[in-house]
Amino acid sequence: MKPNQTKFHKSFQLNGYSFASVDEILAYTSGFSDEIYQFLESWFSSDKSISVQTSGSTGAPKPILLKKEFVVNSAVATGLYFDLQENTTALLCLPTKYIAGKLMLIRAITLGWHLDVVAPSSYPLEKVVKVYDFSAMVPLQLENSLSNLYKIKILIVGGGVVSKELKTKIQDVSTAIFATYGMTETITHIAVKMLNNSSTFKGAIRKQLFYEALPNVAIYIDNRNCLVINAPKVSDEIIFTNDVVQLISNTQFEWLGRSDTVINSGGIKLHPEIIEEKLSEIITHRFFVAGIPDKKLGEKLVLIIELEGSKKFDFQILLKEEIRNSNTLSKLETPKEIYFVTHFIETGTKKIQRRKTLDLLKV
Repeated sequence: MKPNQTKFHKSFQLNGYSFASVDEILAYTSGFSDEIYQFLESWFSSDKSISVQTSGSTGAPKPILLKKEFVVNSAVATGLYFDLQENTTALLCLPTKYIAGKLMLIRAITLGWHLDVVAPSSYPLEKVVKVYDFSAMVPLQLENSLSNLYKIKILIVGGGVVSKELKTKIQDVSTAIFATYGMTETITHIAVKMLNNSSTFKGAIRKQLFYEALPNVAIYIDNRNCLVINAPKVSDEIIFTNDVVQLISNTQFEWLGRSDTVINSGGIKLHPEIIEEKLSEIITHRFFVAGIPDKKLGEKLVLIIELEGSKKFDFQILLKEEIRNSNTLSKLETPKEIYFVTHFIETGTKKIQRRKTLDLLKV
């Protein structure tokens, strides 16, 4: 039986409260969150679609319409994949302004979860006293929650790349942690990759080297080697992405980087994301690499680090020495210049806005 998106599951609870009607849900949410109330008012309306805003990490944020039927399909797919049935306990610690936060609400409403909401912060588990079956975070929240991860059994992480250093830190935690691949247009994730060794999922160790597409999702590549997604359960249209991938099979792929961030330096194409993963073994501060105009090379590779204080000069000397001695970077992957920014410019979901941050440097 197809779920009706204008209804809610009888087992649904929000912050420990059960509800007899949609009106009760709306009355309750209006008392503690205007943002959640307005979204749920739209969700329970007779409209067949909802308006959501893209994150703005690769362009200006823009509103797009998503069919409620597709949103429900996405929620059901997550529940099936992770075996999260009714009465699952879940924690919402993401902003509900964007799709990832909204989907936590719809999963709970559709599948009959017991959802608790905490104010979005960089330290989401700091004051949490319960243990939850499921939650979703961005990498910064994961980084700041390492000592409290036992409070979450299954965690999905999206909205940015999990660094090599952070992956190392999560190997011995009991939480099953998954990186997700998706976007607003696909109604969050259409593929997942388990990140840690020690956790068991569905009874077996499942650490994956590659992203695995969810059921009912077909993937292939175009002539740019970018991922193409055919997911009729969540989108009427085939989605042509700007993500360069290597197809491993008809259900698995390795993400290499974005075609619109590729740096063409002296005719050699460099993927910032691959270089950043290598540099993450050396640099503990937030950083990214990018290409800036160069008369000789066309573009030259530069490193931008988020750092404040008076020790930038000493740090730069030490870092250059570490990079020189590193065995992981080739000569072409070695940044030609290092720049410092006190604070990166971010989107509302804490993604670094690379272009706008670069503009601060006036280079």
